[in-house]
Amino acid sequence: MINIQDRIVRYGELRPCKTAFIDAHTPGSDQKENFTIIGGGVSESPDQHVHIADQIGFNIGAAGQPPRVRNSLHDHNTAEVFFVLKGKWRFFWGRWGNAGEVTLEEGDIFNIPTGIFRGFENIGTDYGMIMAVLGGNDAGGGVHWAPQVIEDAADHGLILGENGVLYDSKTGDTLPRNVSPKQVMTDEELAQRAEPTTADVLPNHVARYWDMMSLSDKQPAKVIGAHALLKDRPGFEVDFLSQNSISCDMETVDQNTVLMPMRGHWRLRFDGDEEILNPGDTCLIKVGEPHSIEPSMTGEASLYRIRSTDDAAGLTGL
Repeated sequence: MINIQDRIVRYGELRPCKTAFIDAHTPGSDQKENFTIIGGGVSESPDQHVHIADQIGFNIGAAGQPPRVRNSLHDHNTAEVFFVLKGKWRFFWGRWGNAGEVTLEEGDIFNIPTGIFRGFENIGTDYGMIMAVLGGNDAGGGVHWAPQVIEDAADHGLILGENGVLYDSKTGDTLPRNVSPKQVMTDEELAQRAEPTTADVLPNHVARYWDMMSLSDKQPAKVIGAHALLKDRPGFEVDFLSQNSISCDMETVDQNTVLMPMRGHWRLRFDGDEEILNPGDTCLIKVGEPHSIEPSMTGEASLYRIRSTDDAAGLTGL
């Protein structure tokens, strides 16, 4: 018998890492917190805690930031999708972060194209949280920083080795003899990065919460996928479920599935057990495991459901 508690990561029990990335000492970014919820994650720090280490075809993480704290410009080899759990966030992109931008509020989702530098900032008045889905099992091998991020970090004592590990001179770390510092991208590599405008990105990569609530009135709204609202094949598909779009019948899935409540409280029945999932909780259901999920009370209820697909690369483009 499977203990469902081993498959649920509660929002209140998330363990942050404040030294996960190269900008951990850079003013304006030094108060952010990163979370690895399912999978290996993308951290450059050995201090990062992994809540569920299972490889399921994609990674689940999160970022928490006080107001006016930002995550520096970076890129990934694979897809990166965010939805806003708490607060108001500005996402920006391009070599210098000025090619385009979009503001997202609670429940909105952003399927960020690969091949562009991107960053994000909490522009709300309280601590904010965004949840992340990254394509592939090995999301840690593909973080690329804009050159100025690496240079600023070195000025504040953090050096990223070519082995992908951070070394903090403030704590006495030095690069091992056989490890060189990570080199900044060449002009040729930088020229390959796209500079899309907001008009290029917004129509095909952003979905708004209340639009998805309307679309999920009778059935789950397909948000990301080959035939979804945001047509893409990033190695996973994303559905949006609300009060009237889901059956309470038991079902057995043929893909690894993650349930992430956005609003309301959801009753999960699994292997003879029953649990309530709350906003910010994350639950893993594996292939072949019968379960049911339904709102536990009337009122507003919404939930993101992520399922692995056979798309090999986990890429997403313009």
